[in-house]
Amino acid sequence: MENSHDESEIQPLNNNTDSSQEVNPNEQITEDTSQQNDLPDQQLQRISDRVAQEGKMPLSMVETAFLASTASLIWLINYYFPLGPVLRIFFPIPIALVYLRWGHRASWMSALVSGLLLSVLMGPTRSILFFIPYGLMGVQLGALWRRGSNWLLSIGIGGLIGTFGFFFRFWLLSILLGEDLWIYLMTQITEVAEWVFVKLGFLAQPNLLLVQAIALAMVILNNMIYLFVVHLVALLLLDRLGNPIPRPPHWVQVLVDYDY
Repeated sequence: MENSHDESEIQPLNNNTDSSQEVNPNEQITEDTSQQNDLPDQQLQRISDRVAQEGKMPLSMVETAFLASTASLIWLINYYFPLGPVLRIFFPIPIALVYLRWGHRASWMSALVSGLLLSVLMGPTRSILFFIPYGLMGVQLGALWRRGSNWLLSIGIGGLIGTFGFFFRFWLLSILLGEDLWIYLMTQITEVAEWVFVKLGFLAQPNLLLVQAIALAMVILNNMIYLFVVHLVALLLLDRLGNPIPRPPHWVQVLVDYDY
């Protein structure tokens, strides 16, 4: 009898302890929400930025692939149906647009994808001639335009890249053809220089150093003019696409008479 009485006294105590250990679901929800509210604002901002970036990744990949194929298509059309310098102006613009919209990583991917696509369609030689200088030039223009650099800097650096691409093209084609194309170019410039000297009344014959200096100056001047025209086309085109480039100098604004 005493043992049964003791067991009856222990059972209510156990029931009370079990009931005290039970957790109300509503209280747990309120504790979770309070813990979430206690998170720092910086962590919440990082989480929201990460979600936004993950949502933009498919759009970035689609635009990068589309603009890379656009650059390759422009090069392909210009090779089989040359229209003079018209399509050549647009070679670096799609890659520069990728940089303006999605940054350096997407721009490099676009340049490399364009080269790989052209290597499949036209062979590795043509793809290399596109990547150097126009792929590099597109990345360089996009980087400087996104940083707000002035036209003088972007045209100067782009002109140097174009000059390097010109001599790289001569070197590569000379290896593939087995002939030194630079000698052929020197011969043509020497004839032009002699004709100019005769018209000016000079009896001296231009030496090799002068001819090479004239050739280098002509290549640099040609690339500077090309980059200036690319800037004008990008100014008119990219403004309409919502990715404007830095504003040109005042004399260019007066020359173009464009409503900014």
